[in-house]
Amino acid sequence: MNDLYLNNLLIILAFSITFISQIIVSSSYSKYKKKLNNKDQNGYDVARKILDKNGLEDIMILETKGSLTDHYDPTKKVIKLSTDIYHGSSIASVSVAAHECGHAIQDKDNYKPMRIRSKLVPTVNICTRIGYLAILIGIIFSYTLIELGIILLLSMLVFQLITLPVEFNASKRALIQLEDLNLIDKEEKKSTQKMLSAAAFTYVAALLSTLLEILRYVLIFADRDR
Repeated sequence: MNDLYLNNLLIILAFSITFISQIIVSSSYSKYKKKLNNKDQNGYDVARKILDKNGLEDIMILETKGSLTDHYDPTKKVIKLSTDIYHGSSIASVSVAAHECGHAIQDKDNYKPMRIRSKLVPTVNICTRIGYLAILIGIIFSYTLIELGIILLLSMLVFQLITLPVEFNASKRALIQLEDLNLIDKEEKKSTQKMLSAAAFTYVAALLSTLLEILRYVLIFADRDR
């Protein structure tokens, strides 16, 4: 198997993993977006109840544009829910809203992986930008820069590794909160778990894609070195 063939194979694999993960999330979201929860609670209601129950009354819940743009901002202590999640009373709305509350609870509990991830964000952003630039220049001018670029991109891989437990733990906390507050019944629990699992798969896919991408650059470096 020559390097060109292997390089192309890695590109195809990385693209396929990303593409498949997007299909899984989109199909799951579309499916559970149509399935209303029995309590007739929208995303905002669910998030507010979970936050208040955990002594997080000071955290605001705001509506934001886009689809699945939901996130928790630990610096501003704000949960932002996309329009469909904010107003929707579906299983998808309940699941996503509860997941973001899971991050808020992590923040309150000083969950270490989350703290580490937050501190890494500025460094990883800088290293990633410089890493890609170094690889681009290295391919054209000097292969030693490719090696530097690869080393810098490893920071992104570490960041994604740390992200996995943060996301899985947030989903675990979300499910516990939904059950404790009786916001879902036994039948809805399975649907909620599937929705949360589908969303979590995107982070696994991102990690695998980054790993394959770095391996591809390693092949380029090895080829130039010869």
